[in-house]
Amino acid sequence: MKIAKIAAVTTTTAALALGLAACSSGDDSADSTPSAAASDGGNGPQFAGQSLRVWRLGAPTENDDKFMNDLNAKFKEQTGADVKLEWIPWPDAQSKWSTALASGDGPDVTEFGNDQVAAWVEQGALADITDAVKNDAELQQIPQNLWGYETIDGKIYAAPWGGGTRAVLYRKDWFEKLGIEVPKTWDELVTAAKTIVEKQGKDVDAFAFNGGSDANMSLSPFVWSAGGDFATFEGGKWVGKLTEPAFKEGFQFYTDLVTKHGVSGKGRLTQNSVDIAQRFAAGKVGMYVTGGWDINAIKEQSKGKIDESKMAFFSIPAKDGSGPAPAFQGGNDIAVWNDAKNKDLATLYVKLAAGKEFGVRYATNGGLLPLYPEALDQLAQDPAQKPFADTFKVAKGFPASPNWAEANDTKAVLQNAARSVIEGKKTVDEALADANTELESILNQ
Repeated sequence: MKIAKIAAVTTTTAALALGLAACSSGDDSADSTPSAAASDGGNGPQFAGQSLRVWRLGAPTENDDKFMNDLNAKFKEQTGADVKLEWIPWPDAQSKWSTALASGDGPDVTEFGNDQVAAWVEQGALADITDAVKNDAELQQIPQNLWGYETIDGKIYAAPWGGGTRAVLYRKDWFEKLGIEVPKTWDELVTAAKTIVEKQGKDVDAFAFNGGSDANMSLSPFVWSAGGDFATFEGGKWVGKLTEPAFKEGFQFYTDLVTKHGVSGKGRLTQNSVDIAQRFAAGKVGMYVTGGWDINAIKEQSKGKIDESKMAFFSIPAKDGSGPAPAFQGGNDIAVWNDAKNKDLATLYVKLAAGKEFGVRYATNGGLLPLYPEALDQLAQDPAQKPFADTFKVAKGFPASPNWAEANDTKAVLQNAARSVIEGKKTVDEALADANTELESILNQ
């Protein structure tokens, strides 16, 4: 998923925005650089005189240019090959990839949003880099839970490059005024929300229910915390998991926030995070699930009445208080295009770019979370950035199906199921059984 860049200004502002500064360290004893593979027995770099076409997405900043110059210079030093870099605006990426796939005139290496990988693998656009990844000591330091989007039917088609996740944005000043501690369990979350409704008014969404376009960003942490999942790929097909007890538990808790606990209004069942942010800016929301990008929007919409001193983040808690619940793993990847003229050379570039030195720099330079544990640990030392860093360590992705977007966005399978329960049209069991059938149909079409 494409994550917007966020500029670092001060430690606190950057932290609220997502988390920027980190550095890497670790055991460098295992040589995973391409230099050995790229040499030709001492007669010079193996790929001298060749060139590689690389697509980066977005509009480059001065820092981006410096990063790419350093990366490409290191690549030439190790391989002898030149890099022809092209910047593609994010809105143009889909059409550029489609044209490249049809014409055969495309990149050798390209940046991707991680939730786009499955769709392009289905079209045969990305090369299998499984062996290169599994034999690379540095890439193997990236936690396995962060390879979900890149791994299709047991094969790896991209390398994670930088990530993002979500946490709970809350009214810090309300918590202080009402004596509310940051919730560490589901029960504490409900208790905090009930206190807010009692003291701030029944027209306040204490923990805002998201039933809109990005609803599953808010639902999924409770499902995953309970041990559930949406669907898994088994025996060559997608099998829905919505009727299993763990999924039901998380789903029930989320809908109970409205039906049982009354901490979010029944009249706002289709609001998404943009709508909720506007109500937050109007003083009508106590907590909701989002990313750091909402900070500046809320400050602007509230005309400065709600600033960083009045809002902060905490990790969505696991049910039992054992730590953060897994939240959605967004981010960007780097991949070898299947029509690359020299896939070995392109794979070496991916390994260097996504390795520890340049992988951490890419993430922190672009306002993303670094993927290497040491860098995340350093990020977590800043209290304001800790919710994102800690959550990302256990982050998960949605089913890596090219049809997930249809189920999640177009057909709104889970949103409709939740609404039917809250409106009293179906029981939880009925809603999830119907949703499971629909989900399997969409994912397997």
